Parts: sequence; C-alpha cells; structure tokens
Amino acid sequence: MNRRTRRPWRFNLFAPFRKRSELAGWLGRAYGLFERLAPVTRSSPIRRGIQIGCLFAFSYAFFYVCWPYAETFSAATFGNKESFQVELFLLIDPLVALSTALAGRFIYPPTLWWTAAILAACLFVPRGFCGYVCPLGTLIDGFDWLVGRHFRRWHVRTNSACAWWVHLKYYLLAAVLISSLCGVLLSGFVAAIPVVTRGMMFTAARLQLLVLKGRNHLTPVDWTFWLSVGLFAAIFLLGLWGRRFWCRYLCPSGALFSVTNLLRFSERKVMPACIACGRCVEVCPFDAIQEDYTTRTADCTFCQTCGGVCPPRAIQFVTRLHAGEAEPEVEPSASLRPLSRRAFAASAAAAVGTATLIRLQASASSHRAPKPLRPPGSVSEVLFLDACIRCGQCFKVCPGPVLQPAGLEYGWESLWTPVVRPDHAGCHQDCNFCTLVCPTGAIQPLDIAVKRRVHIGLARIDTETCLPFRAADRRECEVCYVECRQAGYDAIELREIEITLDPPPPEGMFSELELRAMTRVRAPFVNAAACVGCGICQYRCYTLYVVQQQILARSAVRVVAQNEDRLYVHKIPLELFP
Repeated sequence: MNRRTRRPWRFNLFAPFRKRSELAGWLGRAYGLFERLAPVTRSSPIRRGIQIGCLFAFSYAFFYVCWPYAETFSAATFGNKESFQVELFLLIDPLVALSTALAGRFIYPPTLWWTAAILAACLFVPRGFCGYVCPLGTLIDGFDWLVGRHFRRWHVRTNSACAWWVHLKYYLLAAVLISSLCGVLLSGFVAAIPVVTRGMMFTAARLQLLVLKGRNHLTPVDWTFWLSVGLFAAIFLLGLWGRRFWCRYLCPSGALFSVTNLLRFSERKVMPACIACGRCVEVCPFDAIQEDYTTRTADCTFCQTCGGVCPPRAIQFVTRLHAGEAEPEVEPSASLRPLSRRAFAASAAAAVGTATLIRLQASASSHRAPKPLRPPGSVSEVLFLDACIRCGQCFKVCPGPVLQPAGLEYGWESLWTPVVRPDHAGCHQDCNFCTLVCPTGAIQPLDIAVKRRVHIGLARIDTETCLPFRAADRRECEVCYVECRQAGYDAIELREIEITLDPPPPEGMFSELELRAMTRVRAPFVNAAACVGCGICQYRCYTLYVVQQQILARSAVRVVAQNEDRLYVHKIPLELFP
C-alpha cells in the first residue's frame, strides 16, 4: 500500500465510552483531543515531545530557578523561587510520599495531593509517569540512543527462565517499604526522582558552578561524592545490557506504578489481524510484550510505539470495557521467571537487618559523634532523618552554599543529608530558599520574617584561638562583631577585658594610664538569646585568618548545635518567635 494512502493508526482509547452509554460519553469528548494527537510513527513524536517538555521543566527548575548566585538578593530573585514549584517532580514520585509517610508516621499534605493526582492519571495511562514524565527515564533514553544502541551484542535475553533479574524492582520496592516501617528511610537512595536530582547535583550543578563562578566556589570532594557519582553513572551504564535496563528491572518507583496497573482503566490489545511480524517486540522500550505478542500489563507504559510500527494496525489501546473486538488477554508466558515468595522473604529480612544495623550504629555513635547543624526550619533530628530523602535540592538552592552533604561523621543514617558548614559560608539573613524547596517537610516552609528568628545553633568564642584572648599574639579584632551587626542580629558585643603582660614591663617605665591602656583590650562575647547560629561570624573569621592571612589553624568562632529551634510540627506559627 502506498505510504501516502495508508490509513493512519488512530488512538481510540475512549471510543468505547461513546458506544456504551451517555453517562460515559463526556469522557470521550474530554479526551477527543488526545485521540486526535496520537503518534503515527515509530518515533512516537507526541511521547517524545512530552518527555522533552518535562525534561526542560526539570532542567529549568534545577539550573535556572535554583541558581542562587544572583549578585544581590531582590524581589525578583524570591519571586522566581516562589512562582515555580521546583520540587514538583519530587512531589509526584509516589514512592517518596509513601516511604516518608511510613518512616516518619506522618503525611505531608503537598506530597499527598500530588501523589494522588499522578496515580489517578496513571489509571488512564498506565505507568505514564515512567514513559512520559520521568526526567531520569528521558536521560536514559538519550544515553541508550547515543551509546547503548552500539552495544546490542551485550544486551541480555529476558524472555528466559534464567533471567533472575526481571523482578528485582519488586523485591527492592518491598525492601524500601519494610525498612520505612522500621523507621529507616531508604527510598532517597533508589527512588527515581531523588536519584536523578542528587546525581545532577553532584555532576551538572558543579559544572555550572565552575563555569559561572570559578573553581574557588567548588566545595572539596571526598569518597561520598565519588560514591554518588558512581551510582548515578551505573544507572546509565546498565543500558549496555538492554534499553532502559534500570527502568525495566530495578527502579522501585516503576515497580509501584506497576502495582497500580492492576487498577488501570485502559490497556493494550492485539487484534486477530496480527501477522506475527515481531516488530512490536523489537521496538518496545520496556520489554512489555511477550513472545506471543500479548502484553505484560504491569510493565506497559502506554508509549504506543508498538502501535506505530504495526503493519496491519492490529494493536489498539482501548478501555478494559472494550473487549468485544480484541482477543482476551493471555497469561504471561511460561518462559518468564515468576515472582518468588522466597525472594520477597529475603528482601524483607535484608530490609529489617539493614534498618537494625543502622539504628544500632546510630545509637552507638550518638554519644561520641558531634550533633549536626541542620538548615533553618528543620524538624527534630529523628523526624528529620525519617523525612529527608537526600535529593540535594536544598544544596543546589543555597546561596553560599552553606549547606553541604553529610558524610559518615554523623553516622550512616545521615549520609547525604544537609548540614550547615559555616567555614565555607554563612546562612544569609535574607534567604529562605532551602525552606521553599524541601518536598517532604524535613525542612519546613518559612517566610523571611520567621526564618530570621529561627535558631540554627549557637556561636561560641574559642578563647584559646581568638586574637584578643591569646597570650602570645594578642591584638584587637572586631571581624565577628562587625559582620554580626551588619547582618542585623547584634548577637556579638565587645567588652573590655584585663590581660596580664608577659613579661611585665619594668616598674616606672609606663604611667598608670598607659599601663591601663596596655592591659585592656576589647574582646567579643556572644549573646545566646540573640544568636541564631547563622555562621556568618565563623565564615569571616575563617576566611580572613585561616585562609587569607594563615595566622590561625581554625576559626576562633565556632557554631555548635545548641539552642536550636527543632519542632515536631510541620508549620511554625509566627508567634513562637517573638
């Protein structure tokens, strides 16, 4: 048949509703536009267009809206942060919402509503999040096209009983949920959107900072940095074993969507006109078509690529009510390895064991490890660890950046969680960006007026290091006092202290007035009630005397995790901070 005269394949998902009843007719009219915008080629242009649009939105939020290094803070700077919900993609990952609710024993309303919305949409477009929205999936598609397709001889065969990895995502999902029930949150390490956000934070964000601000703004790297980069790279390298290998067999977020496919309203059907050419099996990016050309409904993402390449147009996407013209669904092929109860039991045991070891390690190190400084608005430490998904969004948006990922100095459970590092920068008094982007409520949303009164920690003067207190190299210094006053806190005051001259001057060499001037020096003292622990004083002292002049080994002002405002609620009333 001539290509120009060939009848195009049409998307008839909701056509049955118009035949069934007038009650369901409005669904057909509502989705009439979607019916006319169906892909008609192998490349699935509508799907690709949606993927590129979602990736652009994710990139816009990550690289532009979360770019914190404006020359000055202005109303426009805050407007960009508040007008675009940069944590949107994290909110619509249902595994994030479910795991944090189980681990913290609370429900954060934004994640609840967004998760309900994406799951409702996926009832009509099964696993549509994976096939259309997920930015990690789009990046993997790009890697597969650029690199993976050149290694097809390495692709593994999955339609085989020896393919033990085909159900790993379900076992990993079970392990994540069971560990959450035990109070240890693991979804941040494996869920799709936290993985891509953190991976971009440790790779592309550092490159952006290097190009736009220079090498001196990059924070030092350690083995935790290379661990994160290695795990992120491994997700793409898995594509050498098959297209979208991570999405097919390992992603627990995809496994959760596969479970919800049981309640789907629509599905893929193969008509009797099928000529068994095998093209649909060849092009399916999610391995959702069995050897007999029927559908593995748990894996189908409704990408419709198979329908675009079917010569007789024997593939249709219809509602489950429309079964008259289509063949009944065939059970999964016997050659595919079934789900294993033993594997689920092993996943549960591994999850409980991991949670127990992490809790034991945390309790053993709690007495000797220092308490971490957390961002302003952070909830109590136990709840913080149960809610933080280690996405790195707060690192990206921090102007200093004063927020840095934690290593193992605070225990395994704190790995990649945000901590305040005042040596590198201070928490700006006119910035509340980190409180606006947290998707799980680990950092509560605060306006500027409240944020300025929230205590992160408490500054302490090290009298052995501070220049006015030193015996060998005593001199007046007002750096911390000036910086604190300019920030508007006035938490540091200067007082005269009496010092002893060593060696004492000969008697009669100086007058009493001169001796008084020589033995008096103004030294800084911290007002604990006014200090919010922003760390600006520590940053300026460290930069001037440790980095530039190199006359001190460490900053003379240290912010410690004391006098904090850490609450159990998820909304801080303004009157709590008079």
